[in-house]
Amino acid sequence: MAVIALAQLMVILDGTIVNIALPSAQDALGMSDAGRQWVITSYTLAFGGLLLLGGRIADIVGRKRTFVIGLAGFAAASALGGAATGPGMLFAARALQGAFAAVLAPSALSLLTTTFTEPKERARAFGVYGALAGGGSAVGLIVGGLLTEYLNWRWSLYVNVPIALAALLGAPAFLRDRSGRRGGHLDVPGALLACGGLVALVYGLSEAEPRGWTSPSVLTLLVTGGLLLAAFVWWQSRAANPMLPLHIVKDRVRAGSLATMALATIGMFGVFLFLTYYLQVVLGYPPVRTGLAFVPISAGIAVAAAQIAPRLLPRTGPRILMSSGMVLAAAGMVLLSRLTVQASYVPHVLPALLLLGLGMGLTFMPVYATATAGVPAQDTGVASAALNTVQQMGASLGTVLLNTIATGATSRYIHSHADDPAGGASLDEGMVHGFSVAYWCSAGVLLLAAVVAAVTVRPRTPQPAGSDAPARRAGT
Repeated sequence: MAVIALAQLMVILDGTIVNIALPSAQDALGMSDAGRQWVITSYTLAFGGLLLLGGRIADIVGRKRTFVIGLAGFAAASALGGAATGPGMLFAARALQGAFAAVLAPSALSLLTTTFTEPKERARAFGVYGALAGGGSAVGLIVGGLLTEYLNWRWSLYVNVPIALAALLGAPAFLRDRSGRRGGHLDVPGALLACGGLVALVYGLSEAEPRGWTSPSVLTLLVTGGLLLAAFVWWQSRAANPMLPLHIVKDRVRAGSLATMALATIGMFGVFLFLTYYLQVVLGYPPVRTGLAFVPISAGIAVAAAQIAPRLLPRTGPRILMSSGMVLAAAGMVLLSRLTVQASYVPHVLPALLLLGLGMGLTFMPVYATATAGVPAQDTGVASAALNTVQQMGASLGTVLLNTIATGATSRYIHSHADDPAGGASLDEGMVHGFSVAYWCSAGVLLLAAVVAAVTVRPRTPQPAGSDAPARRAGT
């Protein structure tokens, strides 16, 4: 569990750890304002676009082997990025990080799925994994701020090397690939369609913010991505060795869990984006203090996912946990929507973050356990990749969609108060109003996730494939 947790933490951290370090890296390497986005985009493109391929490779050649390859490659790419002498070298290193993360993440989750099959062990293991998956992004902001302020921006990449080495030392001794490898042939047409479609969608979403949703290039990318993924689904129903067997996503409970994860991620990423700006721009927090301000949400996720949810899951089943978690998180979003330019952290921000952390932790743990339960051993890699993919797509969509909503609301608010005799609205007031509108939208998305979970997920505790333990219903 420790080895898998280290790998998962490293992958999740890199989604946000570079964000706070980006201004320093831009100055050091002479990056243009237009080009700096590629430090983030190159990672998300490679990671999101190659996840399904990475999951299927893990199923074919063996999960432990791909886990070790992913770790070693991620460490090497991180070292390359830390030593970057120019923007191009950093962009290439970040793309390599994303590619190896696409191999590592599904291998780690599938190893977890096939290793821990006893119900109590499985609940604890998914509790730890869910805590890292949910809280790792916030931890990345904290670590990124600390490393940038007290060392330099390069350590936001170098920090992965000792983490990966520790996991590499433990992997040969502790990891067991119980299902082995199945062999077989890679579905090359399916891989090309899936990777092309996912890359087009992720890139289109990343370009929607600077170019606008109606930009011809953005629309072309989104339509192309949708058509390629539609062709991928069509091909999977006819391929002799499909990359993603459709029975995995046709199962109602698994589909509901995937949808819940996607909606939860869309709603959650509004917190990191807007609250970072609110704390730094409106309240004037420095980077380290901003990062530390996110500790309560990470702590809430960790306590709920690793301690509370594993104890409740055998008694209540996943449906109640997912739905109640999303309702709690939505309540936290409503509290954030009430922030003003005169608000302060402890009475106004802290309660919301605690509710969000508890809600997300109660949701993520049963989602991971339910979405991977009952999957045949030979398909656990690609099933894990499907879960990681919807999480990555939700993050991309949530960031762009909510930012578009907030920006539009800010502009309308400032314009509507331009003729105010008192002098009109300040930029901070307009910004906070825009954030408030986006938080209300996030709350609506999280409530929709609660409804999806309540309608699609069965009330009984999920059992792993091949488990002899009887399915327990809530209250028995």
